[in-house]
Amino acid sequence: MATYVLIPGAGGQAWYWHRLVPELQGQGHDAVAVDLPAGDDSAGLRRYADTVVEAIGGRTGVILVAQSMGGFTAPLVCERVPVDLLVMLNAMVPIPGESGGAWWENTGQAQAMADQAAREGRTVSVDFDPKEAFFHDVPPDVTAEAFSRPEPPQSATPFAEPWPLDAWPSTPTVFLQGRHDRFFPLEFQRRVVRERLGIPVDDMPGGHLVALSRPKELAARLEAHRIRTASL
Repeated sequence: MATYVLIPGAGGQAWYWHRLVPELQGQGHDAVAVDLPAGDDSAGLRRYADTVVEAIGGRTGVILVAQSMGGFTAPLVCERVPVDLLVMLNAMVPIPGESGGAWWENTGQAQAMADQAAREGRTVSVDFDPKEAFFHDVPPDVTAEAFSRPEPPQSATPFAEPWPLDAWPSTPTVFLQGRHDRFFPLEFQRRVVRERLGIPVDDMPGGHLVALSRPKELAARLEAHRIRTASL
């Protein structure tokens, strides 16, 4: 049995994983969805990592899955506890000394998002529309549930800090990307991941919130990577 530890993106809500958790449990695994202190202005990346480490506790066989902004936290966890596999899911990939705030311009995310919209015949709203960017492929009932919940706060503190590691951890790492992600387009991620990690990107159907839109398919892909890594 493996332990899947699931780190959410901005807003830090474990709820993001609520459709994936039963899929992983149904395959006989432990699944721990972490709530991060995203609304606390005193909490930076190291506090986020502390929260994940505490959630892991004494569990072993850890598969760490990091969504979006969670890519800044997960490598810090890998430096502190044994992790069998790190899965970066539609994630931000930092480099040493880079802040989350600087990442956007450094990687050219805004232009990549606009270019992708143009290729698809869409226009990017002047005022950011989360339904358009994130929920375009999420089932309507799940979308309605998400928008019925209070908007999750996200402190700017972790975006202001330089990423503290000197290098990427030695933990086996794979990158999984939704090929229909409008926020972090696939070809943009291929470039960033190649430049920063030197590994390929595995793509699957789905947008930025693939754990909400395609939990069954995501669980199957995670299992495939776990099994492949265990056999190496």
